[in-house]
Amino acid sequence: MAAAFVATVALGTGIGVWAATSGDGGTPAGSAARQPSGTAGSSAGRAGTPTPTPTRSYPLSQAPRTIPAVRSHTAARGPGWRPRKGERVVVSDAALADEGRLTASELGLSYAGKKAADEDVRPGDLRLDLGGTGDPESYTMTVRGGSVRISGPGDAGVFYGTRTLKQEVRGGGAAPEGVVRDQPAKPQRGFMLDIARKPFTADWIESRIKELGDLKFNQFGLHFSDDQGFRIESDTHPEIVSRDHLTKAQVREIVALAAGRHIQVVPEIDSPGHLGAVLAAHPDLQLRNAQGVATRGAVDIAQDDSAKIVDDLLDEYADLFPGSYWNLGGDEYQALTVADPQASYPQLADAAQQAYGDSGTVADLTTGWLNDRADTVRAHDRTLRVWNDGFFRGTSVQPAGDLQVAYWTGKEIGARQPVEYLRAGRQVLNYNDEFLYYVLGEPNTFVYPTGQRIYQQWTPRVLRGTSAVATRYDPQILGGSFAVWCDLADSQTQDQVAAGIRMPLRATIQKLWDPGTPALSWTDFKALAANLG
Repeated sequence: MAAAFVATVALGTGIGVWAATSGDGGTPAGSAARQPSGTAGSSAGRAGTPTPTPTRSYPLSQAPRTIPAVRSHTAARGPGWRPRKGERVVVSDAALADEGRLTASELGLSYAGKKAADEDVRPGDLRLDLGGTGDPESYTMTVRGGSVRISGPGDAGVFYGTRTLKQEVRGGGAAPEGVVRDQPAKPQRGFMLDIARKPFTADWIESRIKELGDLKFNQFGLHFSDDQGFRIESDTHPEIVSRDHLTKAQVREIVALAAGRHIQVVPEIDSPGHLGAVLAAHPDLQLRNAQGVATRGAVDIAQDDSAKIVDDLLDEYADLFPGSYWNLGGDEYQALTVADPQASYPQLADAAQQAYGDSGTVADLTTGWLNDRADTVRAHDRTLRVWNDGFFRGTSVQPAGDLQVAYWTGKEIGARQPVEYLRAGRQVLNYNDEFLYYVLGEPNTFVYPTGQRIYQQWTPRVLRGTSAVATRYDPQILGGSFAVWCDLADSQTQDQVAAGIRMPLRATIQKLWDPGTPALSWTDFKALAANLG
């Protein structure tokens, strides 16, 4: 398919065909100009009849071949556009300067800055325009007359248009004539990386961000605190930081690189479970059961100092991660995985009754902890998400109404179907662990996900297992995220991880951008990915 596309472009831009129209359907128009002197055609020319000039006609263009596929393409006849040395990128608004410079450098063009639509127009220009209404991630790309115009109501949409153009050039050498109108089906399209269990280099992370940007992902989740490590420099609590970690300067560079590609970095400091690295430096805060046995990774939420250290960290990193979203975690608190939490953890039961009356439970206390941490982060004007097993059924204390559900599993104790959250009006993000979890070493029942299975069987409505929720809930499903978890950290190198997630990432973004049945077979999609690089 890619080869056929290249051939079509070559025909349209290089060879062309002589127009074959005439009044009687016989001799092609323009043939008289090629006849020897003394023929009837020659006499007609001397008699004043204009000699037709040969013109080119082009085959009707084909839709661009990109990942994700564009939603709409209006075909046209024309030479298309290919970048040539000396041609320019111009912008209508200074807000598009970053997009203009990046695209110019990628395509080997010069960046000419801001130009009005009627100012210094040159053949071959690539023009980036802000304007119009609608989804700020939508764009229109018009290829006509040897030039390109990409426009959209927001700079994110214009950026995505440049990604489509970049892929067209990379895959076929040129952009086909016609008009692309494109926008994503889902507003949140993410990739999450666990650097707490396995440190990844800043260079590797930056390479993934560039890859994600070209694929039109817009979120990069960073799970940097867990039992195995705390991986970002801290000023408030340097004692908890692991030896192998990212400096704040490195994180700022990562965040800036991501922002330039319209990707928000979404941090996660998981609590009240998964705090082993913090507890290693503060063992007095570790949760212990009635027999005095320490509970792995769990902080004692009955102690005020436990809340203080977590809030210190939440406040500290809010400035480092200036995006709109924050993951509070909330999953797998081990105090709630035993048969009788009140009997096993009497100090938690006592604290719950003091806070919520005689009927207060450990689940109530844990929900109150989550709400308090949400208050801390909400003060920094963030939208908050929590893993689905951080919500509990039958509690007198209800989770804050604005907490989004990151649905990943149906295997927790007291597991609830996704529709329970949806019926309650919750907004949900899809992290379905049967499709979107790449867990190093494949522990428990996990297996490495394949791009083919995601491409052929998953959609954002498939939140748990392999069955989709009803269509009426689709507006509440904000999108989803592919996730890399490093449970058995040494099972793969970071280069092996990059190779292993390559096709799953491409399949995931295809279904987040357009959840319908893809036009390409899996074989053709895989070949397209290879062609695009």
